[in-house]
Amino acid sequence: MNMQALLQQAQQMQQQLMDAQQQLSEAKVEGSAGGGLVKVTVNGQREVLDVTISPEAVDADDAEDTAQTIADLVLAAIRDAERAAEELQQEKMGPLAEGLGGGGMPGGMPGLPGF
Repeated sequence: MNMQALLQQAQQMQQQLMDAQQQLSEAKVEGSAGGGLVKVTVNGQREVLDVTISPEAVDADDAEDTAQTIADLVLAAIRDAERAAEELQQEKMGPLAEGLGGGGMPGGMPGLPGF
């Protein structure tokens, strides 16, 4: 493989990586807990964008217990959303990582560790 082809391939991979990162920053995934009483939206980079708590989650007669329950549900919903974002990251970035390890390039990159 000549250096020009290798350079072109590296530039293509860099562009694909930048495209995937852009898609992740624009993507939105949702996590939920308590049968949908709490919903959390995060982007593909795991940044929390929105938290929605259903009024049905609130028990006015037991404010202390309700507050703890809601806190637990919010935490569970965030974890659910992060799991969904992780799956999205794997979907978008996984093939690129394989390419960097030689899986995407026939013969890898001889002489370079990990390629």
